[in-house]
Amino acid sequence: MVRKADESGIEGKGGGAMKVAIAQLTATMDKAVNLQKAVEYIAKAKAAGADFVILPEMYSAPATPKSGVTPAEVAEPMDGPFVSGLAKAAKVHGVYVVCGVFESIEGDENRAYNTTVFLNRAGELIHAYRKTHLYDAFSYKESDYIAQGDNPYQVVDTEFGKIGLMVCYEVRFPEIARQFALQGADILFVPAGWVAGAMKEDHWETLVRARAIENTMFICAADQVGNIFTGRSMIVDPMGVVMASAGEEEALVVAELDPERILRVRGKLPSVANRRPEMYTN
Repeated sequence: MVRKADESGIEGKGGGAMKVAIAQLTATMDKAVNLQKAVEYIAKAKAAGADFVILPEMYSAPATPKSGVTPAEVAEPMDGPFVSGLAKAAKVHGVYVVCGVFESIEGDENRAYNTTVFLNRAGELIHAYRKTHLYDAFSYKESDYIAQGDNPYQVVDTEFGKIGLMVCYEVRFPEIARQFALQGADILFVPAGWVAGAMKEDHWETLVRARAIENTMFICAADQVGNIFTGRSMIVDPMGVVMASAGEEEALVVAELDPERILRVRGKLPSVANRRPEMYTN
């Protein structure tokens, strides 16, 4: 299934416009199967004109307490077969690929990093972000089996502009998205494995839209679906409008992001520029 945003809701197309595709997928414990599906969806996204393809958090294998498999058991180094396979697909199709994987830690057999890789059109790894805020909430304790990342929040420069990365639970921390806004990011990619639960779908949409509104930036949130995850991936514009979204099934969601829309929204709503940091306390 391919779902496209209604272009009538995207104002002022310009030469810098970009197309983003979210592959909302169900992962299995078979990494080879997951990789093959990712490659197929990358090809579909390219056929739909996408410049970027975003896959969910921990898509390499959904190792969770309920799966009976630990992240360390399925983790690989950055040059392992899973990331290498994504890199090959990125190069073949000439698109950027973003995907969540479990990264092995040398000398640690019990834990892994929850890492998001960012590959360029040539299949080169240009950024790897290790999740810094772990999901220790709602009776879930990610820190029991995931090592906390300590890498700085840094934007990724592309020909389409500056892009920030944050992962799933981190959408609950407005200061992370604001760090990217202060670095000049216009777009934020959020791979996720948002666990289903009471009020959780409502929180997901509210928080994703809030991060877009308060920072006047595009948010592209790619969630897993099936297993214990909610789906409902979405692409939100700088005014908080949901441009494209998915439901509870696998889907490819595609939308065109226009940088002129950012300028117009910030002209009406200069909330980031109106900050008074001298008034804030730690």
